[in-house]
Formats: sequence, C-alpha cells, structure tokens
Amino acid sequence: MDKDRFISIIKDHQNLIYKICNSYCPNPEDRKDLQQEIMIQLWHSLKKFDGRVKISTWVYRIALNTAISFFRKDNRHKAATTSLDASVISLPDFEPDSRQDDKVALLYRLIEGLNELDRALMLLYLDDNSYRAMSEILGISETNVATRISRIKKNMRERVVTINT
Repeated sequence: MDKDRFISIIKDHQNLIYKICNSYCPNPEDRKDLQQEIMIQLWHSLKKFDGRVKISTWVYRIALNTAISFFRKDNRHKAATTSLDASVISLPDFEPDSRQDDKVALLYRLIEGLNELDRALMLLYLDDNSYRAMSEILGISETNVATRISRIKKNMRERVVTINT
C-alpha cells in the first residue's frame, strides 16, 4: 500500500472530511470516532480506486457513506484494528471557530436538522459541486438532486423566517 499517496489524499481533502464529520457529529468525541472511521475506510478502499472518477468524488463518496452509516448506528464501537498506524496522519481537532459568522452558524444548525441524504446534498452543494458530481457521489439521478435541493432550500428559507419571527 502506498502510504505517501494516502497521506497526500488525506491532506488534500482534509477540509472536506472536516465538514462531513462536523455536520454529522455535533459531539467532539463522536467527530473523532467518525474521522477515524473515514480514514480507515479510505485506507481500505485505496487499493480499489481505479481513477474512473475524480479523487475528490471518490473521497466524498466514501466519507459520506461512512458518515451516514456511522450516524445510523446505535452502538458506536471502535473499528477493528488495522495496519493503518495512527501516526500516519491526523487532522486538527474539530472545534467550531468562535469567530464564525452568525449566518454561517445558523446555516450549519439548519443543515444538522436535515436527514442524512439531504445533509449530504447540502454539503456537496455548498462545495459548488455540479449536479452531475452530486448524483455520482450519492448514486441518485441529476433530476432527483435538483428537485431535492430546491425543496431543501425552500424548507430552509421557511425555517429561517420562523426563527426570525
């Protein structure tokens, strides 16, 4: 296994992993567990990456699927030991930025209230992914992506109005 390639992929996509962990796990300890699980899944899947999709699409797909599975589990157990040494790579602690703008904080609170698929869609949307890329990552049609995003945005606007009144 190419450890250097793995480290490079993680470093290049650490912000993506951070956003996913932060969006699916408000608890800092759970975020660390999810981060570890995503790293393990990426490590195990690296040998299967064939380059048919962009590396960012591949990382998104694995990270989101892992986060959704993690989110659904009632019991969160540490993954089985693996050959991936913890000293290989680590991301910074996932603590919210205290300087975060109120509007951004509200947006992420609204996103936290979405179901797993809609949450994934909004994270992809906020990263300026195309509908095609989103459909590839999530395994749904582009039409479904467009429809769901439109509904999510409408619902979020309504929730903001409710919060502000």
